[in-house]
Amino acid sequence: MKVAIVILNWNGRNMLRRFLPSVLSHSDGATVVVADNASTDDSIELMEKEFPGVRLIKLDSNYGFAEGYNLALRQVDADYYLLLNSDVEVGERWLEPLVAFLDEHPDYCACQPKLRSYYLRDEFEYAGASGGYIDKYGYPFCRGRLFSTVEKDKGQYDKTADVFWATGACMMIRSTDYWNAGGLDARFFAHCEEIDLCWRLRLMDRRIACVPQSVVYHVGGGTLPKSNPMKTYLNFRNNLTMLYKNLDEQSLARVMRVRRVLDYVAALQMLFTGKLGEFSAVIRARNDFKRWKSDFESDRQHIQASRRVADVAEMFPYPILERYYLKGKKTFSALMKH
Repeated sequence: MKVAIVILNWNGRNMLRRFLPSVLSHSDGATVVVADNASTDDSIELMEKEFPGVRLIKLDSNYGFAEGYNLALRQVDADYYLLLNSDVEVGERWLEPLVAFLDEHPDYCACQPKLRSYYLRDEFEYAGASGGYIDKYGYPFCRGRLFSTVEKDKGQYDKTADVFWATGACMMIRSTDYWNAGGLDARFFAHCEEIDLCWRLRLMDRRIACVPQSVVYHVGGGTLPKSNPMKTYLNFRNNLTMLYKNLDEQSLARVMRVRRVLDYVAALQMLFTGKLGEFSAVIRARNDFKRWKSDFESDRQHIQASRRVADVAEMFPYPILERYYLKGKKTFSALMKH
């Protein structure tokens, strides 16, 4: 088959009931697959009763986002995978621009649509907006979202553009590229895994784009709210791991020194504002990164040996924290006027 839309589900029966019908109605020519990460709600019963024609892959445990997708995609034969969150609403002709883009641009491995908020329809959505980037210290941001500042969509980012990463909430990727890069890193479990995959692909000189002619609406928040200490822990631990795997030798030590300072400053800010759970999560994330860093040494060596570009053009070369907090650049457009 050409396109397989694969939705990874964990205890998301309400999201499936609400949003799967739009996917089925507006995805002509694509095969829709739901992979269930051993849900403990009645997701399986819902699928079998209300969507009996949809292929259902039943995983035997909750493998998280990363390995859950790896295991599911190994059972799907398609030219293009489309990884889609269960809380995404799609409309008519949403799929065509993404397929056409990859068909017409063989040097691109992946693309994403423009993501708007499901509840605030004229705003970008936090998790992907109109394409993702990172700065020199690994902080992710998007066209349309810097840290907690989310812009209204006024058409300012409607031009197709190269990006550093495509959101895992709605990413179309060539299956050959997905597996050539090794898929998502299962050890991440969740958070930063799609940025890590996209970084590896960019180092292999495979390009990624946002195609804003396609628009979807994302609820966001998913299984963990933004202020959840587990989300904080996974974001910090996985972000440090991603930097260790992918940074070149010349940059690695310097970036890690700076990140150590920034992470402890962030932790102290959490402590002084009464966010004790998040403070503990940052400390635990840094300690666990130190403990498991050696497990990624062979990955690092392989990634650096596979490197085809010296620098990734879409990595922002300045510290976004300085630009955002000290210079008041709160939008992507303002940030680019550095």
